[in-house]
Amino acid sequence: MSLDMSAAKTPASPEKASLKDARAEHARLGAEIAKHDIAYHQNDAPTVSDADYDALRRRFDALEKEFPALADLPSPARGVGSAPAQKFAKIRHVVPMLSLGNVFDADEVQEFVERVRRFLGLGAEASVDITAEPKIDGLSCSIRYEKGELVHAVTRGDGFEGEDVTANVKTISEIPRKLHGDAPAVLEVRGEVYMTHADFTALNKRQEAEGGKVFANPRNAAAGSLRQLDSSITAKRPLHFFAYAWGEITGGMPASTQRGMVEAFAKFGLPTNPRMTLCRGAGDMIAFFDKLGEDRARLGYDIDGVVYKVNDLAYQDRLGFVSRAPRWAVAHKFPAEQATTLLLGIEIQVGRTGALTPVAKLEPVTVGGVVVSNATLHNEDEIARKDIRVGDAVVVQRAGDVIPQIVRVIVEKREGDPPKYAFPDVCPKCGSAAIREIDEKTGEADVVRRCTGGLICPAQAVERLRHFCSRNALDIEGLGDKQIEFFHEKGLIKTPADIFTLEARDKERVAKIENFEGFGKVSTRNLFAAIEARREVELNRFIFALGIRRIGETNARRLARHFGEFAALRACARAAGDPASEARAEINNISGVGDVVAEAVADFFVEDHNERELDRLLEQVTPTPMESVATDSPVAGKTVVFTGALERMTREEAKAQAERLGAKVAGSVSKKTDILVAGPGAGSKLTKAQDAGVRVMSEDEWLAMIAGT
Repeated sequence: MSLDMSAAKTPASPEKASLKDARAEHARLGAEIAKHDIAYHQNDAPTVSDADYDALRRRFDALEKEFPALADLPSPARGVGSAPAQKFAKIRHVVPMLSLGNVFDADEVQEFVERVRRFLGLGAEASVDITAEPKIDGLSCSIRYEKGELVHAVTRGDGFEGEDVTANVKTISEIPRKLHGDAPAVLEVRGEVYMTHADFTALNKRQEAEGGKVFANPRNAAAGSLRQLDSSITAKRPLHFFAYAWGEITGGMPASTQRGMVEAFAKFGLPTNPRMTLCRGAGDMIAFFDKLGEDRARLGYDIDGVVYKVNDLAYQDRLGFVSRAPRWAVAHKFPAEQATTLLLGIEIQVGRTGALTPVAKLEPVTVGGVVVSNATLHNEDEIARKDIRVGDAVVVQRAGDVIPQIVRVIVEKREGDPPKYAFPDVCPKCGSAAIREIDEKTGEADVVRRCTGGLICPAQAVERLRHFCSRNALDIEGLGDKQIEFFHEKGLIKTPADIFTLEARDKERVAKIENFEGFGKVSTRNLFAAIEARREVELNRFIFALGIRRIGETNARRLARHFGEFAALRACARAAGDPASEARAEINNISGVGDVVAEAVADFFVEDHNERELDRLLEQVTPTPMESVATDSPVAGKTVVFTGALERMTREEAKAQAERLGAKVAGSVSKKTDILVAGPGAGSKLTKAQDAGVRVMSEDEWLAMIAGT
């Protein structure tokens, strides 16, 4: 990259402008989603409506679909839920509780069905049955039964670890303490805790009469009731439950289909939704969605859409998961609203990579039942394209696109000729120059303007620390945004390594942390304990926490899976500083990585100041192997390449299966390749493998080798 101190003056073509805009929008969306996750899942106090959040998530996913390279960029939005709050004991989910992707129209529903067909390699004549059920607007919960007895109940939390709400769940009369009939030895039932409209109205009347908290909606009421420290309070709240999914099961599956599993739940005595139905294709799915929309107001409880799931469990197993969601299920969401308000000003925020992001300050307006006072403006090109000026009347959209977002200016309401907005060319936090990098390959300026202050910019330092402590990285409780900013201002935490020496340094200080306003002995002790608990962290989380450009959660897992240990990644990445090296080729050859990401990884590790900080950090923290990587399969740790036309599964399915078994999937043959799986039509890769003495096998031989694992 070369640098151009003056922003590009020539307007880009619409297609290229879209590509550039997408990168900045993607980063902004990720941060926005992460904030809403914490408000919704941890604090039971969402700042946007569910429909608003879903539209925000939809836009984020749509960008990654349209521009696949964005999926490799770091983003806090790829987690599920939010880290568990501190007031409950924690329980780790044996099987992660992941979220769902969203669709919003008939075309996207059809595309979901076709995507399933493509992945499974099914012809147009093959039947793919899909279940459809109302998407309940409540709080997700996993209930574990052993030998038919209720053992514990856990909230979703961050998808991997939730809060122990067993005592409270036992007060819900609909949930049996003991299952009926011949249930599996271990059965984790998952579903939604919710509150009906009638019960919600009655509860709020009682709360108001008694001077208690009045809830904003049934979902908040259900979540607040389930997460009471005193279970006697929960017992007085009218909570309900629908079972629709499962986690760990031992002792045999009760059925071979999604519908059969839900029917089995009902036989065991668990409440299930009677509106669940079986669809024979996209037409049936849309018809169910439309009918449910008509009946929505008469259901007696809140829903925000329909959930579609592939019915055949064997198909579900083959489809597997991608990032934070299953390939075999999707949520079809109901739309939200728009509103008109005034743009009062534009504020510039600075992210951890130095990106300057404009945020609209709005005259507060209610959209879909939520008061909105801020909206993203994406970047300076977007402001210019829409000709957004301070004082304008604007339309704020909260569905089907980024939420909240300024859709357009109502030009006819503009008074006079207010000046066009001049985007700053210096950082508002440190005064350093803010520039737009020029891509040497395309000659175009990056859509994002970045602060060049680097290590001297306090905004970047704080944001890097926030990223390091975030839930998908180190996940350090008690080090939220406010605490990190406070400790940074006090000079107590400047780098990640400083976090782990905080307690030792505090013992030597006269002004103890426990004496600072807002802390105290208990909270300080809890903070130090939380830091101590993160001295060992899974390798993929550690890599993600470093904040390497273009290394999001997915690419962090790819690197962790390939290298196995941090020392191996570090050595290879340092050697990869030479673009022509075998080390650069090795990183580039990791399935899903590619040239741009390999360059970003190498650039990070060849920087001396990064290496010095890593040395300090590794004195305090030990990265451990990824928990999810299989170690007992015959291909665990092997590097595998697929070539030719596979006949019994699609190439994408084969790669996903190999990675689940702990293999490293590469895109081309190298001296580190262990196995080449060659189908009909294999070409140069087969020749290269044979010349290099790589083990070559057919698709049938591959499937026979991994059978039973």
